[in-house]
Amino acid sequence: MTYTGERYQRAARYQTDTHQHSQHIELSHVDNVTDGLEAGEKLICVDLVEGATALSDYCHPAHARYVFGPEDGSISQEVIDRADAVVYIPTNACLNLAASVNVLLYDRMVKLGSIHASDELIIKSRDINNRTKVR
Repeated sequence: MTYTGERYQRAARYQTDTHQHSQHIELSHVDNVTDGLEAGEKLICVDLVEGATALSDYCHPAHARYVFGPEDGSISQEVIDRADAVVYIPTNACLNLAASVNVLLYDRMVKLGSIHASDELIIKSRDINNRTKVR
């Protein structure tokens, strides 16, 4: 995961990651989200931007770097202008960053065929207290 700005470093000082999940995620700080784009990697901006493509109509590229707007602002026009695509999540209100990331990554997994729906997936995914079935 790549991030810009100082918010992550400020938040990390408060030690809210009590399960130490951040130790298992490769993090890198860059000055600009376009730094280090690999050959063939598409820059995809996800934000409420006029003229953006609805996520429901979007076809994800195989190799993408997704850039999400901050909760209290927007992606800069400079980055939008460099993007290969700009998409938005159609809702009646804006979503927070975590919800936006979850929706987009789920959409990507479904559209790229990474999820194979089945009863086995349900059984593997559910809580041990859930044993209900459709009859």
